[in-house]
Amino acid sequence: MIEAVVFDLDGVLVDSEPVWEEVRRGLVAERGGHWAPDAQRRLMGMSTPEWAAYLSEDLGVGLPPDQVASVVVDRMAARYAEHVPFMDGAVDAVHRIAARWPLAVASSAPAVLIETVLQSAALRSCFSVVMSTEQVAHGKPAPDIYLAVAAELGFPPGDCAAIEDSSNGLRSAAAAGLHVIAIPQPRYPPDPDALALASLVLPSLAGLTVAAILGL
Repeated sequence: MIEAVVFDLDGVLVDSEPVWEEVRRGLVAERGGHWAPDAQRRLMGMSTPEWAAYLSEDLGVGLPPDQVASVVVDRMAARYAEHVPFMDGAVDAVHRIAARWPLAVASSAPAVLIETVLQSAALRSCFSVVMSTEQVAHGKPAPDIYLAVAAELGFPPGDCAAIEDSSNGLRSAAAAGLHVIAIPQPRYPPDPDALALASLVLPSLAGLTVAAILGL
């Protein structure tokens, strides 16, 4: 029996991956670095310290990782101040599922951006636990964030369902022992082996219903 539902943020509730990519690509270009062909796939799920170090060292930004993080997060916050690109049906899906289960957010986004997104649509009160991978030792695909969120919710991981879209997110939730629901994004499709970890694959948030979760 599912006792709680945990949402990823980027790519699940917010169509933010294109924004992250644009902001990070812009900084790499400004600093004369090189954007690797697999950079966006690798970045999805990394914690803030991890992606900041990756941009700094591997992609050639050259600034200290903490400065890289500060620049990117500030630019993301400025973009969100103009417009938060919620996925179609995101707000309705949260309210629909919150009417049945306690909810949590387990996101790789910095905590300040998570709060900005949730507050912008008056969704913060729907979530009893909100956590960033900044708060755990390792980002996704490590299970740390989901284990920590399940502990905060007060349920065993096996009694929780996770809603994810990326390879690293799917692997993280599965490694922690949650039931995994995948809602893949066509522009950033997960690897087949990661998608195979999901108990349920949905084409959009419209299919995320109480009945679908009860059927896990």
